[in-house]
This record gives sequence, structure tokens and C-alpha cells, in this order.
Amino acid sequence: MAHAQQGNTVSVHYIGTLDNGRIFHSTTDEEPLVFTIGQNQVFPALERAVTGMAVGETVNIVIPADEAYGPRLKENIIRVERTYFPAEKEITIGQKLSISFTGGGERVVQIVGFSETEVTLDGNHPLAGLDLTFALRLDGIE
Repeated sequence: MAHAQQGNTVSVHYIGTLDNGRIFHSTTDEEPLVFTIGQNQVFPALERAVTGMAVGETVNIVIPADEAYGPRLKENIIRVERTYFPAEKEITIGQKLSISFTGGGERVVQIVGFSETEVTLDGNHPLAGLDLTFALRLDGIE
């Protein structure tokens, strides 16, 4: 029986949960996650977990926040003047925006607060600062 190794393209189904049991993503009703081991397409901890697995094998792993999306950083939360938004634009908490930076960079941010004069934007990944648990099943090796 073949086992997944460096350079193999693998297909994996998973259910990703947080410490409180909430599912943050699942491939159970979708196409599997397909990646090549060693190509840095997924978290290194996920690659390590799949390496050595046989098709049909399952495993549960926990990826600590610092090996996933990293910590939540205060410097990724910024306040901007309300005047940067069109007057007719409705602003709501949880709304996601894509902002462009001088020099060509772009980032998706989420509105986490606002007042008459300013809007608070959070550029952290929604899963930053959280440990992620994955129930994995290796479905294929190429």
C-alpha cells in the first residue's frame, strides 16, 4: 500500500474546528483539498500530518495558532476617518472591504467598529490567534 510522501499530490477531506467545537470549514460537501507535499501550498503542520498516511487513513491534528494564521496583531487594527468612505455608503460591523496601499499592496479588512467620525478596520485573518483542529482523511495519492 502506498503512503504519501514528499512530491506527491494528495487529495484530503477534512473538517476544521475551533476549541469551542465550531466548524470553521469543511470539505465534506465539496471537492477535496488537493495539494502537493513540499510545495508550501498548505500549513507545514498539515503537510507533516499527511506525510506517511495511506489512502483511507484518518487522523486528527491540532495546529497551534502560531503555526496556522499567527497571533492577532494590534498593529493590524487601524482607525481611519469616516470621510474616507462615500457619504452614502452604509457601514456595518462585520463588513469586509478590500483596501489598496500605496505601492500596489492590497488587503481584505473587516469593519469592527465605527462612529460618526471614524471607522475601525481589522486586517487580521479571522482565524488569527486561534488553534485549529483538523479531522483529516487521505482520499488519494498521485
